[in-house]
Amino acid sequence: MTQATLPPATATSEIRENNEQSTSAGVRRRRFLKSAGAAGFALAAGALLKPSSAAEESSGTLHPGDAAILRFLAAAEVIESDLWQQYAELGGLQTNEPPLLTGLIGGNAAYTKALSNLDGDMDTYIHDNTEDEFSHAAFINAYLKSKGADTVSLDPYRRLPSSQATGARQVGRITNLMELTVDTSWYTRYRSRTKNPDLGDSFANAITVLGTKRHTAIPRNNSEAELDSSSPNGVTDVTQFIANTAGFHFAFIEQGGTSLYAQLAQRVTSVEVLRILLSIGGTEIAHFQTWHDKAGNAPALKGVTDPVTGDKVDFPDLTTFAGNEDLQTNLIMPEPTVFLNKKFGVCSIIRPTETRNAARAALKSLTDDGLFRGQDRDFFAYLNDLAEDADEARRGY
Repeated sequence: MTQATLPPATATSEIRENNEQSTSAGVRRRRFLKSAGAAGFALAAGALLKPSSAAEESSGTLHPGDAAILRFLAAAEVIESDLWQQYAELGGLQTNEPPLLTGLIGGNAAYTKALSNLDGDMDTYIHDNTEDEFSHAAFINAYLKSKGADTVSLDPYRRLPSSQATGARQVGRITNLMELTVDTSWYTRYRSRTKNPDLGDSFANAITVLGTKRHTAIPRNNSEAELDSSSPNGVTDVTQFIANTAGFHFAFIEQGGTSLYAQLAQRVTSVEVLRILLSIGGTEIAHFQTWHDKAGNAPALKGVTDPVTGDKVDFPDLTTFAGNEDLQTNLIMPEPTVFLNKKFGVCSIIRPTETRNAARAALKSLTDDGLFRGQDRDFFAYLNDLAEDADEARRGY
């Protein structure tokens, strides 16, 4: 998950004021009928959620704000599980570990080979990242259930098509990996020594071609996943371009989770819920660090016909940026930058960590990514409502 830019609270007094505002349970914004208890949704796939003035989720014994934050994070983890499952089916280590990774049917040899050109252990990393996301979603829902609070299921929205390439199961998906516009500004953001998104700064896309138009991060069919013994990469340029896109998308997703857990942790009330967010958030950081390192190994490509747009595109030679700290590939640890207030000097930090509008910003960024292309209004209505509830949470209220 990544973070979009919403209007930042640049003054610490404004941050403090936002954190201290009380939200009355009697005036909490309720817009759509949600599921109750561990059963999750009882709605048929595609059913529009109906307005109800008395449909607030149960928080059980949890603080209402804590329950709202956990529900949004559960939804985010289900989304991550769905997208990583698709990567695992085609390019991950083909080892079933039920119930987390069921139904793997052999992977895709050409796509797996193209990913290995970024790192020889990519299939193992993809497998482990997928397993982690499934465990996060299951744990958060189990914790909500144990406290008598409503849980989250996105099963009614498994309506998007699968890839037709060898290795992909033919099941309904929540996410769309085949029409992405990948924001790679995280790459320059984590290298900047003078800017911080929490202070209103913006950042250039590192890989311009990925941040414009639409691209697929998985082969959509077997013509986009072909081995080529005459190529230095061992696959066709189209297959390698798709794998390069995936490499940067992996990090895009995980840097967002890195920020989101740090942002929402500042709004929880229970020490135990804080412990959950800090503990899961730490693994998101480990994921991001791994993918940040691997993305910089993406091979240069010239004059590739993009399979989605049909345009002739290049993938830049990242090795030429040695000495340019905004793009240098081995600068994978967060460079020190300004934090809280420029008068304090620089500090190596996760960025952003500003908490205002954190959930809605994360959802907007995933939407801008193209991850939900093909979903209907009811899907967006439900996720927007979960994000709104999470952003309303205030510590101690």
